Amino acid sequence: MKNYKSLYINLMLVASLGLTYSCSEDFLEEKYNTVYSKEYYKTEAGIQALSVGTYYQVFALDMNREVPLTATESGTDEFHVGGDPSNGLWNSYASGFGSFVTVSNSNTVAANTNWDNLYMGIGNANQLIESATNIVSTNDAIKKIALGEGYFMRAYNYLKLVRQYGGVPLKLTVSNTVELEFTRATAEQVYSQIIDDLTQAYNLLANSGAPNKITKDAAAHYLAKAYLSRASEINDSWNSATKAADLQKVVTLSDEVIANHPLAPNYVNLWDFKAANGANEKLSELILSADFNSNQLTTGGNQQHLYFISTYDQLPQMIRNTSGGRPFSRLAPTYFTYDAFDKVNDSRFWKSFQTKGMVNNKSGNYYVNGDLGYMYVINSPSDTRFTKTRNDGTIIYSKTGKTIPSVFVAYAADNFGLMKDVRFPSLSKHMDGSRLDFNNTKGSRDMILARSADTYLLAAEAKVRLAKLGTGTYSDALSYINVVRNRATYKSGEDRAAYTDGSAAWTAAGQGTRAVSFMPENSYYESNNIPVATTATNLTIASINTLPAADEAIITKLGYTTDYDRMLCLVLNERTRELCGEFHRWEDLSRTKTLVARAKAYNPEAAPNIKDYHVLRPIPQTFLDAIYTQGRPLNASEKAAMQNPGY
Repeated sequence: MKNYKSLYINLMLVASLGLTYSCSEDFLEEKYNTVYSKEYYKTEAGIQALSVGTYYQVFALDMNREVPLTATESGTDEFHVGGDPSNGLWNSYASGFGSFVTVSNSNTVAANTNWDNLYMGIGNANQLIESATNIVSTNDAIKKIALGEGYFMRAYNYLKLVRQYGGVPLKLTVSNTVELEFTRATAEQVYSQIIDDLTQAYNLLANSGAPNKITKDAAAHYLAKAYLSRASEINDSWNSATKAADLQKVVTLSDEVIANHPLAPNYVNLWDFKAANGANEKLSELILSADFNSNQLTTGGNQQHLYFISTYDQLPQMIRNTSGGRPFSRLAPTYFTYDAFDKVNDSRFWKSFQTKGMVNNKSGNYYVNGDLGYMYVINSPSDTRFTKTRNDGTIIYSKTGKTIPSVFVAYAADNFGLMKDVRFPSLSKHMDGSRLDFNNTKGSRDMILARSADTYLLAAEAKVRLAKLGTGTYSDALSYINVVRNRATYKSGEDRAAYTDGSAAWTAAGQGTRAVSFMPENSYYESNNIPVATTATNLTIASINTLPAADEAIITKLGYTTDYDRMLCLVLNERTRELCGEFHRWEDLSRTKTLVARAKAYNPEAAPNIKDYHVLRPIPQTFLDAIYTQGRPLNASEKAAMQNPGY
């Protein structure tokens, strides 16, 4: 799937959904000397080329922009607005967030962007399905693989749509003329179509080429996700007849995927990116990835490395550099994210967040490049060592005896807190030091879309839900949860202060004349204030009655008392520990109807504004204004009837 952007530009001109709001005159009038006609789709080469272009549209295109953040991470318990509020409305749910989103600047994601992109991908998938079905061929690469890919990608986008908006228009054929009349299918109908399409994909696809090719296991993983979503609380008004069978299927499908995708030995293996197509992009754990490469001119570039980074380059003794990243600073972790982890025994926090950086722009004679330049101390609320949240030049680094220019403390006596500061430890899962230079926004690392640790937690949640229905026990979920937790433990003899992420992929050419700020060390010991530890600790949960202290604190704060609520809370907490920042969270909280309670408890900007109706997004006004009924535009009452409640 490499080098597909230029092919995509040409092919997508002739594969569209036919919804007039997603096209413009300027777009239609552009001229390309290499443009293909639809006759090309009647050939095997054309069908395979269309598959390549649809991969780009469905999996990679969003990673060039901020849609994944606004759709799945903003406005949750895990993240709030960082140093740049360009998309703050998606987090706060304040006035100005609705079927139109008030524009802050050119970076603001419009209300219709995600909707339009998803339907464009559906249009491309419809063309792929039609072409692969109609062609007279005995070639399995067409009649099975390309057709299965088409069914998968259509279902993939409809699953996103129904989890964001509820019932949406179902468009399952290619448009050969302009179409203006659309009605919303029910969520039940949309889920039925998703499951039918994924089942088709599962039956057609092979299990080769993962994670950059869609496989049978990818279809099984997303089929399990679709069944679990259909069985979730947001659909309880209509899902009783299918719930038990759906949950059993989640477990069966998950077991199948897990058997074929062993977890990486160490959690850090997932994030230890050194170069495009390197070892960490081929791990057995990976089920599906959006494909990028080092030729940033042809791939468009993965830009998610930009958005979770704090503005380190504004600190004393620091300057922007390729290894440090370009800090767009859109999202910062909340205290829920800090406190959900056992930061002594669970390695995942320290392997997911960057907490130290080196001086790389020394001034004066005291510091040299390579000294510890900044540090985040992510301590516990009971820690009384610190009087100030921001300590500039007063705390000593034990290895050099020098004061550290900038230190930020999670819990200190002044109670200022990291939530009130534009400085925060940066989520490092998407960092990419392999870029061409320190200002370049195009990254070359793949984006993980599905991995088997997620599959384990899908199965665990299904077991919790089955126990509520009287099948099995709540303890059945622990065997799945504990596998994920025990991978997260520090290994015997492991250096707990050692650190790496994709920032370490910098090259001398890309770094230029600026010194490196990446530091292969974290603040584990400074934060925990404990002696050097090298003995492995078991994170196994032995009983549902004695959950980890971090989980019990969250359960108490949210007021849960029943076994079901406690165990669902545990699963959602574990999803944060394992999958934080991997573009799942808003949809997980929405479908379980825990979004409002968790945002109110942990997201200070969202808490005053979020309402029950925010578990669904508004239908974009651009769509409502463009469609017709009975040969005329919708009137105001008809638009209101098609809109989700509350908007």
